[in-house]
Amino acid sequence: MSEEVIKHSVHTLVFRSLKRSHDMFLSNQGLLPPIDDKAEKVLRGIKARDSYGQVMDTVQLAQAVKQHEARHQPDLPPEMAAEIAETASVGSETALLPFTGPAPAAAPPTGASSALAVPRKPPAMPKPKWHAPWKLFRVISGHLGWVRCVAVEPGNEWFATGAADRVIKIWDLANGKLKVSLTGHVSTVRGLEVSSRHPYLFSCGEDRQVKCWDLEYNKVIRHYHGHLSAVYTISLHPTIDVLVTAGRDATARVWDMRTKANVHTLTGHTDTIASLACQAAEPQIITGSHDSTIRLWDLAAGKSMCTLTNHKKSVRSIVVHPSLYTFASASPDNIKQWKCPEGKFIQNLSGHNAIVNCMAVNPEGVLVSGGDNGTMYFWDWRTGYNFQRLQAAVQPGSMDSEAGIFSMTFDQSGSRLITTEADKTIKIYREDDAASEETHPINWRPEILKRRKF
Repeated sequence: MSEEVIKHSVHTLVFRSLKRSHDMFLSNQGLLPPIDDKAEKVLRGIKARDSYGQVMDTVQLAQAVKQHEARHQPDLPPEMAAEIAETASVGSETALLPFTGPAPAAAPPTGASSALAVPRKPPAMPKPKWHAPWKLFRVISGHLGWVRCVAVEPGNEWFATGAADRVIKIWDLANGKLKVSLTGHVSTVRGLEVSSRHPYLFSCGEDRQVKCWDLEYNKVIRHYHGHLSAVYTISLHPTIDVLVTAGRDATARVWDMRTKANVHTLTGHTDTIASLACQAAEPQIITGSHDSTIRLWDLAAGKSMCTLTNHKKSVRSIVVHPSLYTFASASPDNIKQWKCPEGKFIQNLSGHNAIVNCMAVNPEGVLVSGGDNGTMYFWDWRTGYNFQRLQAAVQPGSMDSEAGIFSMTFDQSGSRLITTEADKTIKIYREDDAASEETHPINWRPEILKRRKF
């Protein structure tokens, strides 16, 4: 005879299990320590501080203000003032927030506490400074190839240009007349610099050569050997007798001007270095490359301080502001401004939709960018406002496709802009004297000028 199986509900089984557990531990109930009220109070206080700390601070501040007002109101009778102070210090018995003692300084709220109540205004875009429009003043012909580089002499009397015809020409800045032609390079001249402390002109080119010309004799007196490929850019340090060159071998080389020694070889870029700038303050060397990066270099250590990777396309031009501790970089995606020494991003200058080959800035805060299609954009440096756009006129006899600007610079006064172009000419621009803020008003719309950061 088989035994009958009795099925119980889950509820009954759970209840029985609970009862057995209860009976098992019942004998130990008397051994539990008594509840410590002080410990419980400390625990509640810690939890409250953790969850409601900011609220508690605000409440305590309000209590301190209430006490202060009660003590410094002579019109109130002393009994009422004492009652207000007592309620402020003690608080209600049912309050969640425990009172931790009177406030250390009974003073009215200032600074941060009052700022909590006032909504913060959105930052307003500053109105750009008015700049006169620029117009073409003079066209100089004489080179037989693309004019690739330009440099103005510190005395502001003449300027030099280098071109694909392998000749360096020196022109009178006042009348545009040719003063002298220097031959020696066997390929396109890509960079020129005039020393402010010596009668020297430095040049570099696609023949891998870096030359130092003595302008008293118009002859080459030094060669700097070391680059493995074309040298695209050259810069002189403003205070130390060193020369920095860079180019297609993705290195920047620092030369001792007198001994011709290669002091440093700055490596790190992975593609052609198209532009560089030297300055007296840190970072002393800034390079822009076709690998889309900008590097800031410590000249003393010969090492990279940091790498800026914000650009998405090749960086072909770097320009340092003459007085502000900032610099700009140009790429087909954007022109960007940066703050020295750490390379902090300031703002984008958007709108010049071309391959930007060159830039120049003058002490008045006029930034000019020149494109591969002959377009020139004029910007206000501080606000990034684009106040003028020009299309360079092609020299008669040249094709429209030769409207390309390869380099540009302001003269020492900042009043004349010299550009070198693909139509084999040099063009000089200057401000329109007849223009005023009434004839050429600023078309300034703040909603368009929002700074795009990323």
